[in-house]
Amino acid sequence: MAEQKQNILGTDPIGRLLLKFSVPTALTLMVNYLYNIVDQIFIGHATGIAGVAATNVTFPLGIIAAAMALLIGDGCAANISLHLGRKEQDEADRTFANAVVLLLSAGLLLMVFGLIFVRPLVVFFGASPTIVEEAAKYMSITLIGQPFAMCNMAFTAIIRADGNPQYMMRSMMIGAILNVILDPIFIFGFDWGISGAALATIIGQIVSGCIALAYLPRYQHFHLKKENLPLQGKTVQNIFKLGFPSLCTQTASAATQIVMNNLMRKYGAQTIYGSDIALSCYGLMMKIYQIAHSMFVGLASGTQPINGFNFGAKQFERVKQTIKVAAKASIVISMVWFAVFHFGGGLLASMFVEDEPLYQEFAVHCFRLYMLGFFVYGLPNVTASFFQAIGSPVKALTVSLSRQVLFLIPLALILSARFGMDGALGAAPIADVLTFLLAVLLLVKELKGWKAKGMVS
Repeated sequence: MAEQKQNILGTDPIGRLLLKFSVPTALTLMVNYLYNIVDQIFIGHATGIAGVAATNVTFPLGIIAAAMALLIGDGCAANISLHLGRKEQDEADRTFANAVVLLLSAGLLLMVFGLIFVRPLVVFFGASPTIVEEAAKYMSITLIGQPFAMCNMAFTAIIRADGNPQYMMRSMMIGAILNVILDPIFIFGFDWGISGAALATIIGQIVSGCIALAYLPRYQHFHLKKENLPLQGKTVQNIFKLGFPSLCTQTASAATQIVMNNLMRKYGAQTIYGSDIALSCYGLMMKIYQIAHSMFVGLASGTQPINGFNFGAKQFERVKQTIKVAAKASIVISMVWFAVFHFGGGLLASMFVEDEPLYQEFAVHCFRLYMLGFFVYGLPNVTASFFQAIGSPVKALTVSLSRQVLFLIPLALILSARFGMDGALGAAPIADVLTFLLAVLLLVKELKGWKAKGMVS
């Protein structure tokens, strides 16, 4: 029975498999980011621009937590898929057990470190002097929920590799519903303001995290065994090897957010908008951006078990077919979101702060300029996941890091020195186009190599 379940990755139609594995993952991630968006909406109406800016500058903390979680979760899932495809059951079990130990240790470490250095961290993340205290208060509370949030993100990938992506979708939705219910009660009913928003967030995260942990004895294709809990160097190395591109992608996202926050603070002060409006608008744009990004991550992650299993089973034609279908889907999704960002920026901004003309004006400008190249955004995500699944971490890493590290951050620093705020924002579409071209080049070259070796037709 177990073998039959494993084999659906090698026999079912690609389109059906992509829907099964991509949609729940995308929804799970979108719900996870909705924690922050719901907080922002209530905070915006309760405290105005300063409160929104204070919570926005703490956003890199969540990205750093995601980086650590996906290093372990994606690395574990990629290795498990390869092991199951090769019928290496013991290696799959050992990988799973070591990943659980790594995940719990990393979550506790991040929480303790963050609580010790919370004030220096919010200043480093770009907080202006007027919002440092509120930002530190918000971060101190949300740090308590980060170990559970990391469980949510990591187990999303691992449970997906077990063939049950719907489980974590339900788990995250329960947490999100709790957050939505508790936010107005804590913020307005108890008059706890920004602290109430943080408490609502961590309660939702803790509940979702506990549901994720409750799945531990229910895995069907690999199991948590006591004898596999001690960390083994080779197993940990393999987890980190295939999870490293995910770590780098998220770390680069955090670095980009920190750099852009500081540029918004610096160059916003030189405009009629001021630092707090610039920080607030850029931050809310990135929250909406994460919803769009979740769809591409879901699509890319959905291809991972399909590609990993079939590559391990030497069914290379199915791998080729999967990447083609995923690439087409990524382009369609990219174009839809490009239209949303270009025409709906003002409406999206008004959800957070009302009756602030300068805020509205800058938000529309920010969305249109920063997202100008978003119509080509999706393909690099699918390409990086493809290389990760087939065990080519260097190529996966190259694609994953190119947008933020190779293009966006350097361009933002260079162009902002010459053109100020618009230079920083205009770096993004240039980076999107250059990353797209790089991904196409590497993908075409890889598939041509397969064809030359007779692996595919």
